[in-house]
Amino acid sequence: MSTKTIPTSDAAAGDAPAKVIPWVLGPSLVVILGVALFSILLPKQAESVFNAIQSGIIGGLGWYYVLLVAAFVIVAIVFAVSKFGDIKLGKDDDEPEFSLLSWFSMLFAAGMGIGLVFYGVGEPLTHFLEPRPGVTGSEQSLAQQAMSQTYLHWGLHAWSIYAVVGVALAYAVHRKGRPMSIRWAIEPLLGKRVQGGWGNAIDTIAVIGTVFGVATSLGLGVLQISAGLGYTGIAEPNILTQVILILVITGVTIFSLVSGVHKGMKWLSNTNLILAGLLLFFVLFAGPTLFLLREWVQSMGAYLQNVVGLTFNVSAYQGAAGEAWQSSWTTFYWGWWMSWAPFVGVFIARISKGRTVRQFVLGVLLVPTLVTFLWFAVLGGTAIMQSLEGRDFSGADGPVDLNTALFNMLAGLPGGSIATVGALLLILLFFVTSADSGSLVMGMLTTGGTEPRNRVRIAWALVTSLLAISLLIAGGLASMQTAAIITALPFSVVIILMCVSSFKAFGIEVRREQRAKRRLFAAELTESVSADVSEQLSDQVSEQVTEHFGTMTAQLDLRQLASPDAPGTSAPSPDPQQQDPKQRRSKD
Repeated sequence: MSTKTIPTSDAAAGDAPAKVIPWVLGPSLVVILGVALFSILLPKQAESVFNAIQSGIIGGLGWYYVLLVAAFVIVAIVFAVSKFGDIKLGKDDDEPEFSLLSWFSMLFAAGMGIGLVFYGVGEPLTHFLEPRPGVTGSEQSLAQQAMSQTYLHWGLHAWSIYAVVGVALAYAVHRKGRPMSIRWAIEPLLGKRVQGGWGNAIDTIAVIGTVFGVATSLGLGVLQISAGLGYTGIAEPNILTQVILILVITGVTIFSLVSGVHKGMKWLSNTNLILAGLLLFFVLFAGPTLFLLREWVQSMGAYLQNVVGLTFNVSAYQGAAGEAWQSSWTTFYWGWWMSWAPFVGVFIARISKGRTVRQFVLGVLLVPTLVTFLWFAVLGGTAIMQSLEGRDFSGADGPVDLNTALFNMLAGLPGGSIATVGALLLILLFFVTSADSGSLVMGMLTTGGTEPRNRVRIAWALVTSLLAISLLIAGGLASMQTAAIITALPFSVVIILMCVSSFKAFGIEVRREQRAKRRLFAAELTESVSADVSEQLSDQVSEQVTEHFGTMTAQLDLRQLASPDAPGTSAPSPDPQQQDPKQRRSKD
């Protein structure tokens, strides 16, 4: 182990395709394919097993998820406001690769996804029509509570998870020059052990969590696309339609990778943002505009007022109903965000070279959160207003059909049929870009490089699609929620290690910086003192010489200096006119 050379980021090596790490890829595939095959071949048994595991985790560890995510929020804030915030995620002379506006736009893109489109209408509406157990009140108070609960699930808490993972990765990659892999974010804590079995285990856990997180998103997208096709009368929303959709979109993703068209994925991503923005502004201005803007502001205030209580709520006094609600919402979200953390963390780490820790954390926490709040306020607020006016959003399983809620809300607006087509296109594009970027991140995690080979990405696209199909067969949304909760449990330990490792690395960095500043200050002080002393000594010597010279000359008799007999003085030649006449005659 001690003879191994610590690898560096392949960005410095020309971004050559990196080789697969067998002890990460192999175990990851065994677990993922095992779950997928079990779910496809024995769907009923798989559903029962998933439910049993979920009940065990929620019943025994639901409090752990809630407490842990609260801790991540605190850790992220500490990173931002402490001396750690001055640490640069890069070399000392590195400048940010992207302008502030471009960086904010990409952070916003990281926050946009299938989940926001799927839950944008359905979640606030569900919390309003079917509140959390123990919550009662007037329609107005229930509507306010619904928005606050939604903000909890999609706001600072979710992005705090991404922030602590992303900042640890960014520090390892940009500051220390390590490969883009989760294990290297824990190097300050584990040392050279990250190059062996410990590192392989960490990356394997990260890969499994990421695959399940991406598969959950793809499954949600397929559920909503098929529901939209059924709502518009284009196709029947059944499991066959959903499987065909997954296969077709996966085929498009693979074609883009093989043909090299995947460079156009950047264009598709930008198109996603434009379509999402158009949908947002359409609903804002076609709906009750003034009410939605007022509701956005008021809901943020209510969220900030109640965020502590909401953060630590585990429905402890609501019994089985409280546990069921917690499982379907808060615990599911915390698990989903933790399983998504490597995916989002890698992305935001890659685009943040040259930023400081403070800029990184504040940007990641605030920018996507504010945009997300606006999204839910507009889409969810419009649906709540429509519900108050008598619109029916119910489905077979309850007062709100999550799959069709978006299309139902759009149908209640002028021009809603056109917006429905745009929403379907938006979800479809999100599906394609999620599959493409998901295969990229999973390829990076299994190779440690920033440019995994196409065959590695294709393999991960196929595996993720197979897993999404298996989860749909084994129970649909409930199975996907269970998978996210289960896979998040081991990765939560990895995130804890990343936080501890970051504290250690940042502490060393700050102390090193303080020592360097003290040495620089001491050197400058020494130079300044030396210059002052030299100047003072020079002045004193000059004064003493002048004073001594003045004293010596003052002791001399100036009349002696003027006398002919004075030592060292020559007698003046006599004036011929004044000589004695006898002397003049003798000369003559």
